[in-house]
Amino acid sequence: MEALISSLTRQQVFAITHASDIAAARRAGQRLADELGFNEIRAGQLALIVTEAGTNILKHAGEGEIHIGPAQSAAGIGVDVLALDNGPGIVDVDACLVDGMSTTGTSGNGLGALRRLSDEFDVYTQPGQGAAFFMRLWRDVPAPEPCGVEIGALWTPMAGEDECGDGWAVRCDARGATLLAADGLGHGPEAARAAAAAVKTLGRDKSAEAGQLMEAAHEALRPTRGAALATARVDFESDELRFAGVGNIAGCVIGDGRRPLVSHNGIVGHNIRKVQEFALPFAPGALCIMHSDGIQTQWDLARYPGLAGRSTVLIAAMLMRDFIRRRDDAMVLVVRRLKGNA
Repeated sequence: MEALISSLTRQQVFAITHASDIAAARRAGQRLADELGFNEIRAGQLALIVTEAGTNILKHAGEGEIHIGPAQSAAGIGVDVLALDNGPGIVDVDACLVDGMSTTGTSGNGLGALRRLSDEFDVYTQPGQGAAFFMRLWRDVPAPEPCGVEIGALWTPMAGEDECGDGWAVRCDARGATLLAADGLGHGPEAARAAAAAVKTLGRDKSAEAGQLMEAAHEALRPTRGAALATARVDFESDELRFAGVGNIAGCVIGDGRRPLVSHNGIVGHNIRKVQEFALPFAPGALCIMHSDGIQTQWDLARYPGLAGRSTVLIAAMLMRDFIRRRDDAMVLVVRRLKGNA
């Protein structure tokens, strides 16, 4: 079955500096659970997840943020919760996930409860460099079978703007997955309109070719101010990723080494000089990372021991947290090829 997920879904971010911020995040989670048709028990679990995650931030880091939105997965309906901080980090994660373990004199049930309540749970931390917790709760039990790729994305507008001019989308089907990352020219509502037009192209155009999707987006973006755009097709049968890029979307494939994704100059919707596809190996376990120029390009996953094997949401979170420029919209899209598809 074909499914499309994208930045057109709503993602809410809450700065956590006081107990009242946790309450606001919990109410937002409850509203989203209602919108998605969660029953009372599952909605209650989500409320507990948000509460424990926020309380953990205040106790151990003093401040941080919580992201809440629909699950970034084509497998089914759910809610993702991401908790981020720049606190002291955790020296022994496994010990802290055991009920009764506490470093602050409390009952020590918070982190263990996060893992128990969540259908999917992951954490990344380094001593002295903060922590990131990812929790996913599906609407239905048992949890759905995963599709062929794992997706993690974060996007945020420039300070002072309400709309983000960066966007992304992933369409999954039985044969593979099609990826799109867009950076609308400039920032603000008009940039957001351009990015949205690019994202909607992936919903309309069923082509499995990255280059053809680029051409379709070029026509769709003509009434807008245009965008930098990257498209890619993951083919499960050939274990290959085919990429086409125009403008300054940065990208790479990380598998057996790190291979850059090459884009040509131009503005999609206005002037494209050349659309060219490049093919790279993309076996199960490989990562494709694409981001806008709101993220610095000097990052290196090798500086984060073990991060490449964690949830794609946590990978996106670390890159966003540590390399955001803060003077432009910013977006990170991370896609991992899963095992078990042919």
